[in-house]
Amino acid sequence: MPRPSERALRDELLRISALCYERHLLVALDGNLSVRLSDELILCTQAGCHKGMLTGDQLVVIDLDGKKVRGLGEPTSEMAMHLACYAERPDIEAVVHAHPPTCIAFTVAGVSMARCVLPEVVLTLGAVPTLAYETTGTELLAQKVGEGIRANDAVMMDRHGAVCVGSSLLDAFCKLETMEHMAKIMKAARDLGGITDLPAEESVKLRSLGLKRYGGPPEAVAKADDPHADLPPACIECSGCGQPSHTGLMASANFSVARITNTPVRSFEVTRVEAEVRRAILETLGG
Repeated sequence: MPRPSERALRDELLRISALCYERHLLVALDGNLSVRLSDELILCTQAGCHKGMLTGDQLVVIDLDGKKVRGLGEPTSEMAMHLACYAERPDIEAVVHAHPPTCIAFTVAGVSMARCVLPEVVLTLGAVPTLAYETTGTELLAQKVGEGIRANDAVMMDRHGAVCVGSSLLDAFCKLETMEHMAKIMKAARDLGGITDLPAEESVKLRSLGLKRYGGPPEAVAKADDPHADLPPACIECSGCGQPSHTGLMASANFSVARITNTPVRSFEVTRVEAEVRRAILETLGG
């Protein structure tokens, strides 16, 4: 299928940038977006621009080496991260990097999102890994992102944000929005008592179906018929605590809790009467 015209891609980039801001997936000068114009050229956001108020003259065209071809200003300082994604995945057409707050909170808290919880997320994204912390804007971070995107359409960077790729800017944005929606649901579930993962057999069934129906990274699609598809151990092996992390059991909370049983709770009135009877017996015996 031929690519849209440059004019159409420029309009789409402005629209998706505004959506990222409106959906609270980035603020101020955060984040950056890019899309392929051709096999050799990339259209990307300018450094230091507000994505919610982006204008056409804040877009820059660069080549695959990061050299500016045309446009005002300079490309985003994190363009190396985008170029690493394009280099690893010739099949992708767009990259969206944003700072979804709930997703980032999970990384700050040291809680992995690489779990199989929501069926629709397993179908379309599988499990979302978190990359180890690296200084923003560095080649080392760009390298890690490229390696992560090789087998995933979405990754989290510890304390930094998300990178999502897709067949279009809208496709990449939808993956970003889905990640933040999942994170909000997972946080709400933890607040209500804990996250219950999908059974391993169902997780594999869903992921295999999703890879065959919707596609994904070529490396992941090649594993669609493997025993565990491309899912991580956390989706296959239960740690026993109901809230597993990528390293197994969560760290000790250093406090004790009451034991929960299925014994019916007796009413306050019953326990009050029992207490009065015991008091009367003790007084009689003492007398």
